[in-house]
Amino acid sequence: MVGYDPEAKCVSTAEAAAAGSASGFVTRVLVSPLDVLKIRFQLQIEQLSSRNPTAKYHSILQAVQCIFREEGLTAFWKGHVPAQFLSVGFGAVQFMAFESLTKLVHNVTSFNARDSFVHLVCGGLAACTATVAVQPVDTLRTRFAAQGEPKIYPNLRHAVVTMYQTEGPRTFYRGLTPTLVAIFPYAGLQFFFYNILQQFSKWVIPDEAKNGASVKNLVCGSCAGVISKSLTYPLDVVKKRLQVGGFEHARAAFGQVRTYEGLLDCMRQIMREEGPGGFFKGLSPSLLKAAFSTGLIFFWYELFCGLLCAMKSPESTKRKEG
Repeated sequence: MVGYDPEAKCVSTAEAAAAGSASGFVTRVLVSPLDVLKIRFQLQIEQLSSRNPTAKYHSILQAVQCIFREEGLTAFWKGHVPAQFLSVGFGAVQFMAFESLTKLVHNVTSFNARDSFVHLVCGGLAACTATVAVQPVDTLRTRFAAQGEPKIYPNLRHAVVTMYQTEGPRTFYRGLTPTLVAIFPYAGLQFFFYNILQQFSKWVIPDEAKNGASVKNLVCGSCAGVISKSLTYPLDVVKKRLQVGGFEHARAAFGQVRTYEGLLDCMRQIMREEGPGGFFKGLSPSLLKAAFSTGLIFFWYELFCGLLCAMKSPESTKRKEG
């Protein structure tokens, strides 16, 4: 169902956008706590270890207890409003662009639209398109998730106005370069491995076993998310560090803060001060999030597309007329 299928032809571009938005919305609600943990870990300069007395967060369990004790349960959904705008917008643009690009490949080239390599390239390009469209919201989401108590930004409107007035419009695109550099292979590999795993599952599971199709989509998506996230994770850390530039006063309670002049300077400072392990801070919650979010994204997208196709089927039309 993911990508243009010349044999099916039951999901239009607009319907792909709607299904992508819906899948992003549902998934974001479920994985937001893992996202907050991941961002907090990525932004911490100190080593993530209980042996380091200056480190605020040591492990996933300790961080959960610390955030809950200091900020309450709702802290795990900090930045949820901009995050939902991000998920809904990104899902709509990404899947709409992916369906359009795979259809274009099928119509104007000799490549098969269902080929894994085509999904790799089209998935990367679709994600880059979606990233440019929603990058300002991603920056807002990161700042909301990063701030502690008392809050610097009490609401979304205040954050937008304050950032624009004090830092200028370019601040909403902080970290765009590493984001684009990272998102192309990350999203491309997601679609690539999802396609390969789906083909493998068809070989392993007989066609008659249709009852487990939803579970299969979930498992294939989760595996694709873990593999792609592991391969592209360091650039995600750099992106998060750049996105909170100019926001150092709100990070003081969490430990050391740093300012970076750009992508290369950020990478040099992380390597010099934190070593290679600094590029993999927050990897554990990030992999958990990648497994859940990617699996759920593909699961819900396939489900919503299936429902849209079922609503347009002749049997459904006859039942409505009857």
